[in-house]
Amino acid sequence: MFKSYFKTAFRSLSRNSNYTIINIAGLAVGIGVCMIIFIVISYHTGFDQFHTKKDRIYRVLTEYRHTGDANISYGKDVPFPMPEAIKTQFSQIEEMAPIFASHDDQLLVPASGDKEQRIFKEPTGVFFTNPSFFKIFDFPLLAGSYETLKDPNNVLLTKEIAEKYFGNWEAALGQAIDLETGGYLFEHGKDKLKVSGILANIPANTDFQMKIVVSYGTGFTGSLIAKNTNWEDRTNTGFGCFIMLQPGISAHHFNGQLRAYATKVQSPENKDNYLIQRLEAVHYDAQAGNYSNKTISHEMLNVLWLIAGFILLIACVNFINLSTAQAVTRAKEVGVRKVMGGNAVQLRTQFIVETFIIVSIAVVLAIIAVALALPYLNRLLQLSVSSGILSNKAILLFPVAITFIVTALAGFYPSIVLSRFNPIHALKSKLTTNTTKGISLRRGLVVLQFIIAQALIIGTLVTAKQMNYFMARPLGFDKDAIINVPFRVDSLRISRLNYLRDQLLQIKGVAAVGFSSATPAEEANNTWSTFKFDNAIKETGFKIITKFADTGYVPTYKLHLVAGRNLQPSSLTREFLVNELLVKKLGFKNPEDILGKEISIWGDVIKCPVVGVLQDFNNRSFRYEVAPELITTNVTMYSVAGIKLETENIAATLPRVQAIWEQTFPGFVYEYKFLDDKIEGFYKQEMQLSRFYKIFSVLAILLGCLGLYGLASFMTTQRIKEVGIRKVLGASAGSIIYLFSKEFILLVIVAFAVAVPLAWYYMHHWLQDYVYRVEISWWLFLLGGAAVIFIAIGTLSFQAIKAVRANPVKSLRTE
Repeated sequence: MFKSYFKTAFRSLSRNSNYTIINIAGLAVGIGVCMIIFIVISYHTGFDQFHTKKDRIYRVLTEYRHTGDANISYGKDVPFPMPEAIKTQFSQIEEMAPIFASHDDQLLVPASGDKEQRIFKEPTGVFFTNPSFFKIFDFPLLAGSYETLKDPNNVLLTKEIAEKYFGNWEAALGQAIDLETGGYLFEHGKDKLKVSGILANIPANTDFQMKIVVSYGTGFTGSLIAKNTNWEDRTNTGFGCFIMLQPGISAHHFNGQLRAYATKVQSPENKDNYLIQRLEAVHYDAQAGNYSNKTISHEMLNVLWLIAGFILLIACVNFINLSTAQAVTRAKEVGVRKVMGGNAVQLRTQFIVETFIIVSIAVVLAIIAVALALPYLNRLLQLSVSSGILSNKAILLFPVAITFIVTALAGFYPSIVLSRFNPIHALKSKLTTNTTKGISLRRGLVVLQFIIAQALIIGTLVTAKQMNYFMARPLGFDKDAIINVPFRVDSLRISRLNYLRDQLLQIKGVAAVGFSSATPAEEANNTWSTFKFDNAIKETGFKIITKFADTGYVPTYKLHLVAGRNLQPSSLTREFLVNELLVKKLGFKNPEDILGKEISIWGDVIKCPVVGVLQDFNNRSFRYEVAPELITTNVTMYSVAGIKLETENIAATLPRVQAIWEQTFPGFVYEYKFLDDKIEGFYKQEMQLSRFYKIFSVLAILLGCLGLYGLASFMTTQRIKEVGIRKVLGASAGSIIYLFSKEFILLVIVAFAVAVPLAWYYMHHWLQDYVYRVEISWWLFLLGGAAVIFIAIGTLSFQAIKAVRANPVKSLRTE
C-alpha cells in the first residue's frame, strides 16, 4: 500500500517539476532559517548550564540609587570589602568567591636554557580569584591543585595557554611567569607567579572565558582590594563576587537580609542596595553585563523565535497556495481514483505522502545549507559554534520534528481540498479555481505573507536608522583617526612618558598625544567614586566617574571647556576638571560658580580645587544618559595612550608610531585600536539585530515573491485561452498585465495597512531601551510598502509578459 503511495507521489512530483522545485526551494529556505535560529538560541541558552550546582549559584549586583534621580541602574561591580564581609556575616552562604577580571595584561616568560624571554599580551582572560570559585563552578583541572590559589603568586593556566607559552602543557607546571596587570589603576610593578595547575580548555558556552587564573591576594588584590574596609570607596567594573547558597535557602529572603546589612555598613547618604542574581540570568543581563562581554536579551531571543516562526509560516503558506491552486489540474486524477473505489482517507494519505517527500528533500537541503553557513554565522554574530553542534541531540531532533510539523501544517488543508472533489464534475472538467473553495484562503494567506514581509522590512529600516544615528550623532568629543594603545606604567616607563610624547609629536602625521586611565567613552571600564564637595562633612548622594589624564587629553579628544582652564602639567593630583552635569547636580546654574571649589574623593585621600568645566560629552553608550565626571592628573594611573593622527596618510604614519613606541618601551607588546571601532563595538548586539532583520526581510520577500511567481505561473496556464481571446479582440499588453496584477497588488496594499501599526508598535517598544533614539518617520513605512509593491509588480509582470507574448493562435486552435 505505502509503496504504491510513494511510487505515485514520485510520478506526480516529476510531472509537475516546476511546482515541485518552487515548493522544495521555499520550504528549504524556511526550514534552514529555522534551524539556524534554533542553533543560535540553543547556543545562548546553554551558557553556564553545565555547572552541577547552577541552581544555587548567584552573583552579587549593586543597585545604584542616586539622590534626586528616579532612575535605578545595576552593575556587576561591588564595594571592595563586600566579599569577605558577607561570607562572615551570612551563614546561608556555603561558598564565596571574589573575582577580578583584568584586561590588557602582559605576561613575560623568563629566558631558560636556549629559549629567550617571550612576551605575550592578553586583552582579556586574566582572572583573580580563590579556590572557592572552583567549588562553585565546574572547570576541570588536568594537573595541579585548586587549593594552591589560597597562597599569593600562584597561577593556573588553561591547557591552550600553557601550550602557547611553553610548547607542552605538562612542562608548564612549576614554571615562572611575570605578570603586568592592565586592569587596575595604580602602578604596582610586576607580579612573579608560579604555575601551580593546568585547567582543561574553557568551553565556548560560558561567560567565564578564562585563560589565566591568579590567586586572589596576589599584587594589588592583596595590598589594595582585600585589605580595603571602606564601603563608600571607589568601585571597579572588573571586581565582582559570586556565592553559592546552602540548599533550600530562598534568594528572595536572602536579598532582604542583604539590603538590611547594607544599611548598617553604609553611610545614610549612600542609597545603593545589593541583591543576588541567579547564574542562569547572567547571560541575558545587558545592563549589568558579564565577563565575556557577550549578552543577549530575552527580548532578542523572542524576536528570533518570532522570525523563525514567520519565515517557516511564509514557506508553508507558499506550499498551501500552490497546492490548492494546482488542485484543478489534478481534478481528473481524483475523479478516476474515486470512481475506482478510492476513499477520502486514501486520497488524503496520498497527498500527505507527497508533502512528506517534498518536506524531507527540503530538510536535507536545509541541513546541508546550514552546515555550509555555520562559518559565516560565526563571523556575523561573533559566535563559537562548531560543526560538531549538529551532532547535539536537540539539534538532531529538531529537523525530524520540523519534518512532521511542516508536513502536517502544509499538507493537511490541500489534502482535504483535493479529496473533497466531486468525481462527476472532476471528470467532466467542470472544476475551476473558484469551485475549489481555496481562493478565499489563498487570498488570506497571501495577505499574511506580505504582512510579515513588510513588518520585517519596516523593522529593518528602523534599526538601520537607529544604527546610523548612533554612528553619526555627535559625541561631544573627537573619535575620528584616534588610536588607543593600552600600556602599564612602572617607574621606568613613567620616566619615559614625556620622551615618548615628544618623539610621537615629531612624527609627520601625528597631531596630538594624551595619556589617561580611560578614553572619553567607556562601556565597562569606568571607575566610580563617592565624593565630598566644598569641605562638606558628608558625601553627596551620587557617585561620579573618575578618570586620570594628562594635559594632552583635552586637545587630543577635542573636549570643549565652557569655563576655567585645562589641567596644568603634573605627575601628581593637584586639580580637577568636571563636566557640566556634575555642576548642575551640585546645584550651580553658572559653570564659573564652581571654579575654585574643592572636591575630595577616596576618603579624603585626594582633595583638590576645580579649575575647569567641560561641556557634556557622552561618556557611556547611548543606552545611558551622560554621567557626572571628574578628570585629574596622576601619572601612576595612566593605562592608555590616545594618539590623534592626520587623515592624509594614516597607513604610513602607523608604522612610525609603532617604531617609536617599541624603541621607548622595548619590553612591551605594542597593540592599538581605533577609537571609532571601539565605540562601534558598544552597539554590537544592535548591529547583529540589524543584520538579522536585513537577511530575514530579504528572505521573507524572496519567499513571498516565490509564492507569487508560482501562483502567477499557474494563473497564466489556467487563463491562457482567455488571454488569447482578449488579444484577438484588441486588448493591449498593459491591460493584460493589469488583469494579472490588480488582485495581488490589492492584497499587498491590504497587507501594508495591517503591517504598519504592528511594526510601529514593536519598533516603538524596542526604541524605548535607548535614552538617545530616533523618531519613527512616516517615510519609513511608505518606503517599505513601496519597495514590496514594486517587487511584487516585477514578479507578477514577468509571468504576465510571457502570457502577452504568447501566440493566441496556439492557445485557441483547439476551440
